[in-house]
Amino acid sequence: MKFYGIMLNDNTDMAYKVHELIENTTVPVRYEVMAEVVYVLSKVYLLPRNEIADGIKIFLSCPNVKSESKEVLILALKTFTDVNMDFVDCVLYRFKVIYDHDVFTVDKQLNFVIHKL
Repeated sequence: MKFYGIMLNDNTDMAYKVHELIENTTVPVRYEVMAEVVYVLSKVYLLPRNEIADGIKIFLSCPNVKSESKEVLILALKTFTDVNMDFVDCVLYRFKVIYDHDVFTVDKQLNFVIHKL
C-alpha cells in the first residue's frame, strides 16, 4: 500500500523511509502519538481537519499498523471532522461512547457533547 507522501511529502527521503518501515515492520501506534500527529498537522502545517482525518485513516488501515483500539481512533477522527473539539477530547468522547468509560472534565464543550448521549 502506498502510504508515504499522502499527507505532506515535504521530505521525500524521510517519506520513503517511513513507507519502508510501515511496509516491512509492525508499527505500534498509541493515542498519545496520534494526538501529537494531529496537533502538528493542524497547528504547524495548517491542514484542514478532514484531510488530517482522511490521511490518518489510510495510515491506520495499513496491515502492519497496530493500535490499542483502531475503532476509538477512527471514530475520534470522525468526531474531529464533525465537531470543533481538540483531538484528545474526541478520543475521550469516543472512549465514553464505545466503552462507557467515565470522563471527568471541566471542558464545557466536551461535557456538552458527552451529556448529549
